[in-house]
Amino acid sequence: MSAPERIPPRSVTPPPDTAELLARGELTVRGRIREASNAALYCTVAYDGREAACVYKPVAGERPLWDFPDGTLAQREVAAWEVSEATGWGLVPPTVLREGPYGEGMCQLWIEATPDAELLALVDAQEPEPGWKAIGFAEVGEGRTALLVHADDERLRRLAVLDAVLNNADRKGGHLLPTGDGRLYGIDHGVTFNAENKLRTLLWGWAGEPLTQEALDVLESLRKDLAEGGTLAARLAPLITGAELDATRARVAALLTSRTHPEPSGEWPAIPWPPV
Repeated sequence: MSAPERIPPRSVTPPPDTAELLARGELTVRGRIREASNAALYCTVAYDGREAACVYKPVAGERPLWDFPDGTLAQREVAAWEVSEATGWGLVPPTVLREGPYGEGMCQLWIEATPDAELLALVDAQEPEPGWKAIGFAEVGEGRTALLVHADDERLRRLAVLDAVLNNADRKGGHLLPTGDGRLYGIDHGVTFNAENKLRTLLWGWAGEPLTQEALDVLESLRKDLAEGGTLAARLAPLITGAELDATRARVAALLTSRTHPEPSGEWPAIPWPPV
């Protein structure tokens, strides 16, 4: 395994009018993504001579959760994209809330991932090799354990910071989409923004380590944008509750105070299951 190279933010970006295409285009359902826990439909969207593949998740297809209000997952997906855009890192594909064939839902640009990109691995070792970060030990059958590691990749590190802001309760390996142009996207942000601490992720490799100066600069910018009257605060207000918006502000402030990546709280399972 070789260490991934450093990737600058926004090496390639979707066209600036992608959100308009998703919001206003004609949505045609092509199939269902069966692996998804909630209804997720593979679609095409066409508008003003442009067409793109996308994912449409209708609110009507959301399964009730005991710790999130019913019918709010689509809004949280859009809110996650809004925060991602405010960071300038572009880690979440363009996502909008719109009407579709099965009612209101979220519509997100489809991302073609590179299947052979090495971001996660199980290794028969006690410590990770250079260029990798330890997550923890996992049972692999017949009483054996292996060390689960993720790449020491700047893109993943940015995503770990974003997840801490979003309070992402479900950052699995299958939600990481590296692309052939060097970008990395995170998807499936329905269980985010809870007012209680619910961070569950595979990206614990930097837990307790100092945040980069880049991350601190981004967090300071977010703090300003999330303040009363701020641009981001106004964009999030229709999507999450007032208590959840206040909790997001508090998480950003806590990260700026500690200046370190968060560590597992012990009050909530730290790693999602299944991890992939």
